[in-house]
Amino acid sequence: MAGGGPKLHQTRRKELGASFQDGGEHYDRVRPGYPADSADWLIPAGARDAADVGAGTGKFTALLVERGLATAAVDPSADMLDQLRTALPGVPATVGTAEHTGLPASAFDLVTVAQAWHWCEPLQASTEAARILRPHGVLGLIWNQLDTSVPWVHRLSRIMHAGDVHKPSFRPPVGPEFTGLESHLTRWEDPVTPEEILELAKSRSYFLRAGEATRAKVLANLQWYLYEHLSHGPGETLALPYLTQSWRAMKV
Repeated sequence: MAGGGPKLHQTRRKELGASFQDGGEHYDRVRPGYPADSADWLIPAGARDAADVGAGTGKFTALLVERGLATAAVDPSADMLDQLRTALPGVPATVGTAEHTGLPASAFDLVTVAQAWHWCEPLQASTEAARILRPHGVLGLIWNQLDTSVPWVHRLSRIMHAGDVHKPSFRPPVGPEFTGLESHLTRWEDPVTPEEILELAKSRSYFLRAGEATRAKVLANLQWYLYEHLSHGPGETLALPYLTQSWRAMKV
């Protein structure tokens, strides 16, 4: 961020992250899930217990549960966790952060953080993940991103202010408690309507923190782009291309 230092960046990150405290039902309805491939790649052989931190409404949590892992969920938003408890009533879900999960030490084989590591203080969060992992446990970091290598999606992302698309050189910062950081990429498509893309834009941190005039401008630009420029009809299904980046590192 130009003109600012780490403290300013951290303050801005907390402000944007706070925008997700409410609106759990809307977030759960409009945000995409994650490809099964990402969970299959992350889960270490023989894993029994997982903690999904920054779990939100449980979109990645569900993949861990489906694969037979006893999973605990943690998120700073009680509203998001209410949605998770409805969808996954057997999952213990507690309010906490990646830096202070409140979970027991040495209790998990896998700690996952999906679509949330960029809201965390990575060194503190790494120390906490290492605390709750068993020896040689795995930290998994996952991001869904619009596939901006597709020209129409690149323009869409700019109109939506989806500015969190990673550069090719991106590597998530992790603490010295972890080693062997490696990545896996999954390309997939989410079937959506133009109306669902409009709702997706409303779930972005930029939109949630914007004033009414900015929100109206974003939605007007999206409506022009989808209905007039791209000539999609209301209710038409289109394939929205995504990239899912999965990263894993082992506890030293």
